[in-house]
Amino acid sequence: MRVVVLLVLFGWGSLSSNAWSLDAEQWFVEGNQFSSEGKFEEAARAYQKSIDQNPKAPVAHYNLGIAYKNLRQLDKAAVVLEKAVELAPSNLDIRLTLGNIYNMQERWKDAIGQLNIVVHRQRNDAQAHGNLGWAYYNYKDGPPFKQMVILNLSKAVELFKKQNQLQAAESTRRILEEAKIKFGYQAAIP
Repeated sequence: MRVVVLLVLFGWGSLSSNAWSLDAEQWFVEGNQFSSEGKFEEAARAYQKSIDQNPKAPVAHYNLGIAYKNLRQLDKAAVVLEKAVELAPSNLDIRLTLGNIYNMQERWKDAIGQLNIVVHRQRNDAQAHGNLGWAYYNYKDGPPFKQMVILNLSKAVELFKKQNQLQAAESTRRILEEAKIKFGYQAAIP
């Protein structure tokens, strides 16, 4: 292993070279390196190799899902993140990311299912509240969840402001105002 590291340090080799036999952890680390460099196709390949060697590692599935999300391959991201949730059902970061993917796919009911778990276990997650409000706002397969839309979007605005994420707070506030008008809660605010 020391020889491999020295070769990499001097530019004579690469951990991704097929000449080296990497274990699951090494592939995972390589995937993280590629991700940090914005090389998401390479990262996805490395995470997949890690999963091939250790299919029960939820964090490898999670990171692969994020790589696919960054590649805008949302169907692949959803499948991999669903497996990550199966492996680590109490991991709220995985559920939040999966809920966000479902929102991007306009799978509102699925998004609501994942994001509800997050907001009930992690009450001060602005992103979860905002995304849950968005999913409720767009859900059309049943009665409108007017109060849930207003409640979650309002909470998201409040939390984003507290976290000094003013751009996110303002974007969410605009959606909240649109929802209030749509549902007859108040007149428009310019």
